Amino acid sequence: MADAVLARQQGDDFQARMFWLSAALLLRGDGIVTKVAFETGPKAFDDVVIDYAAGKGPLDHHGKQILRLHKQCKWHVKPGDFGADELILPKFIGGEKHSFLNRAHDAQVAFAPTGEGAMFELLTNWNLRRADPLWKLIRTEWNALDLDLLFDGGPGTVMGRLRTGWADHLGIDEPELRKLARTLVFHTRLQSGAQLREQLNDRFASVGMRQISSAQTGFEYDDLIRKLHLQGRKEFDRKSFGELVREQNLLAGPPEPERTIVGVRSFMHPIDNLSARVPDMLDLIGDFDGRYLKDGKSWNGDLLPRAREFMVGAAQQGDHMRLVLDAHVSLAFAVGSILNVKSGKSIEIEQRTDGKRFWKRDDVPVDPDWPGIVVERVEMESGGPELAVAIGLTHDVLPMVKDYLQSRPDIGALLSVALDKGSSSGASVRSGSHAMKLAEAVAAAVRKEKRGSTLHLFIAAPNGFTFFLGQQQQALGRTAVYEWDHDGPRGSGYSEGIVVG
Repeated sequence: MADAVLARQQGDDFQARMFWLSAALLLRGDGIVTKVAFETGPKAFDDVVIDYAAGKGPLDHHGKQILRLHKQCKWHVKPGDFGADELILPKFIGGEKHSFLNRAHDAQVAFAPTGEGAMFELLTNWNLRRADPLWKLIRTEWNALDLDLLFDGGPGTVMGRLRTGWADHLGIDEPELRKLARTLVFHTRLQSGAQLREQLNDRFASVGMRQISSAQTGFEYDDLIRKLHLQGRKEFDRKSFGELVREQNLLAGPPEPERTIVGVRSFMHPIDNLSARVPDMLDLIGDFDGRYLKDGKSWNGDLLPRAREFMVGAAQQGDHMRLVLDAHVSLAFAVGSILNVKSGKSIEIEQRTDGKRFWKRDDVPVDPDWPGIVVERVEMESGGPELAVAIGLTHDVLPMVKDYLQSRPDIGALLSVALDKGSSSGASVRSGSHAMKLAEAVAAAVRKEKRGSTLHLFIAAPNGFTFFLGQQQQALGRTAVYEWDHDGPRGSGYSEGIVVG
């Protein structure tokens, strides 16, 4: 019984924090989010509902605008996993008669009868089973279903049997199943409650709401949502939410000074849809199939000119910029090269790591105890004139780079760059000041080397570091940045991305 009570309380708190994360956007001046509600909407998809302004809402995985997003929050005290079969079992969502797919189909028919305009999202801290067909169907850049894969193959195939099972369970045909499948989103890589609390404080700070210190055991916003529920206040537009935060003394003071906030997106973050909070964004997702550039698209012919035009236009709006980069490593480097050290701009970069959320080149004083770099030169058998650099700040990439260079006779030398203290990890780079110091050290090491016509970069590091290194591009000369095949279907190796210079 104690476990059941704890699970319910943690589930309620998780749902409350997802509400506040979205509702805070109602205080922004961009008008993207028009209404946020909790426990109001179709059954099982009423935990959090977000309405977007026409013409301003985020785009779905087919490039169509989303006008409404329904979230179902499913938090578990103990770890577990699920697959395609659980979606037709009522007990998976705590029901007796209706399954997740039953509820999703009812919501889809009511709010997205053509399969467009609304999305229905399951947020859970359980994981998908790796061997399950559902795991293979999730497009990681969107967490939506790959319809081409789901509807590929005849009745006797794995996907055919899955389609038949789902359609028979719902009593619908395959065209109707396709409409439903198009609207489903599965988020399973969720942050801990503490990390979500930190993200909330960042959101609150950006709109002038009071933050909750991590030293406090409670989180008053969790308690407030329960009071609002008892009062029947479950739906807020921009006016009524503004009244709420004033009534409850939730305002800390004026919002942070206005900055030009821009984003570049080439893949989707699993829980944070940039188009819902970034007013001006270069959205390149349509140029990619997952994380891979679509056939017929070119890094330098298509993406680099668009990035340059977008960034130059953004830089002309003011001297203070905030960048949000949910983008490939070569795009982060390219943006840095466009906004180089001579641009004269004050630039902050949103960084999703422990510690500071927004990095600047001088955000904190330099600490002599921060890790520096150690550089080792490796001669390749080819003896070619070109130089490669393998930078492993978050993890070691040297073995993979060496394997790739076996196919590159033009590259005769490799610089291995690693940290000189401790092991590489996602938190190895401490701040913007640290990232800038490391980028300058890498550039200095490269300048000492004899190079051919192009420098070849292989980077495992936060995008903030990569941006700062891109700002050094003029000192590095013509530079090619390489992309890693994350998911494996293209050979689990490297391929050339953007070439700058």
